[in-house]
Amino acid sequence: MTTPQSPVAVTPPLPNRRNAELMLLGFAAVITTVALLLVEANQDQGLDWDLAQYTVAYLALFGGAHLAVRRFAPYADPLLLPVVALLNGLGLVLIHRLDLAEGTTTAQGLGGSADQQMLWTLVGVLGFSAVVMLLDDHRTLSRYGYVCGLTGLVLLVIPALLPRSMSEQNGAKIWIKLPGFSIQPAEFSKILLLIFFAAVLVSKRDLFTSAGKHVLGMDLPRPRDLAPLLAAWIASIGVMIFEKDLGTSLLLYASFLVLVYIATERFSWVVLGLALFAAASVVAYYVFDHVRVRVQTWRDPFADPDGAGYQMVQSLFSFATGGIFGTGLGNGQPGTVPAASTDFIIAAVGEELGLVGLAAVLMLYTIVIIRGLRTALAVRDSFGKLLAAGLAATLGIQLFIVVGGVTKLIPLTGLTTPWMSYGGSSLVANYLLLAILVRISHNARRPLESKALPAGNIAATNTEVIEKV
Repeated sequence: MTTPQSPVAVTPPLPNRRNAELMLLGFAAVITTVALLLVEANQDQGLDWDLAQYTVAYLALFGGAHLAVRRFAPYADPLLLPVVALLNGLGLVLIHRLDLAEGTTTAQGLGGSADQQMLWTLVGVLGFSAVVMLLDDHRTLSRYGYVCGLTGLVLLVIPALLPRSMSEQNGAKIWIKLPGFSIQPAEFSKILLLIFFAAVLVSKRDLFTSAGKHVLGMDLPRPRDLAPLLAAWIASIGVMIFEKDLGTSLLLYASFLVLVYIATERFSWVVLGLALFAAASVVAYYVFDHVRVRVQTWRDPFADPDGAGYQMVQSLFSFATGGIFGTGLGNGQPGTVPAASTDFIIAAVGEELGLVGLAAVLMLYTIVIIRGLRTALAVRDSFGKLLAAGLAATLGIQLFIVVGGVTKLIPLTGLTTPWMSYGGSSLVANYLLLAILVRISHNARRPLESKALPAGNIAATNTEVIEKV
């Protein structure tokens, strides 16, 4: 006679929120299409079926990216891709708006810089999909930490070694100019160096946590342990001196300090890093003309409103014209700001969408940054925590530098707004950054593997699963 066995049940799969992601992508497509129609109507361009092809292309492109995430990273954060798709779509609309202001559009379709940005969007989304499909586990990147670090440094150095005709534009030697197109290697270098920083901080954590003298309530690091901080400081100073790229110099150094603080939880590293930065800033102000001009323009742009301060003055006028609710898409004059589609696209947002629209755009970036930090908290391995936190922090730092410079909070640096500004290198690099973050979020959110358990233990098993949003 056989005894009855206790009932066995398998923990039901938790929702992966891919359908929610698809719905949000559709919502992003609707907002982008309405924004484009408003620009066309307010600029008296007329509405025709040629515009529909861009909406179809937008849906097809991000629909393909969604399928890649659904198949290869089904538990990834459902907000990351839709929010970035919306930012990218709004950026395309604003670039088209600026093309209309400059008279560089064609008779049919978008034309001008917007068509080129559409092409770079295609390349960026394809790169995003490729990383999602090929990077099975983000921890694989830690094995190539030193290779990534060396490659990142080489990419930073190359523009400084090239002749000015192949690397310099607007006074900064940050380009690699090739026939037909140009590349800004520092955009890709920041990702490679973040991987290197995270890998080194995990493998050499004892080096950074060793305590030295106790001063003012802080445990200072030992002098012989300061080599990594000094190396990062020297590298950032080198970028500022030889390439005149203040933005990249500040971004890389600040990102390193953030990662060191997250890894060690010691504020003394931040204090020492900021002290070195302050000393270098004072010296650079008195030694380098381009730094002195940036600071003087920041302090009083109206001292030379038709010369060095012209760009900042026009940017401030744009924000003042926009007011609370803006002039409306297509009704402003954002083309009066030099480099409005690249460095100053936030000024175009402030003029035509106003303070409310600008706050909404900044809130979208905040969502991406917060979701990245949430991923860092949820992922189980130390390398993933540092890398996700570093990627999210880098986006936050870059956004602060860009918006702070355009609004005269800090001196201008020349960085672009992620996913919105015109520029292929920035767009592609940030899509690769997003893909790594999506991969880490998949590993953080996917349920732990477990065997079939009695029905009474299902609840206990579910407590071991990362909470779904």
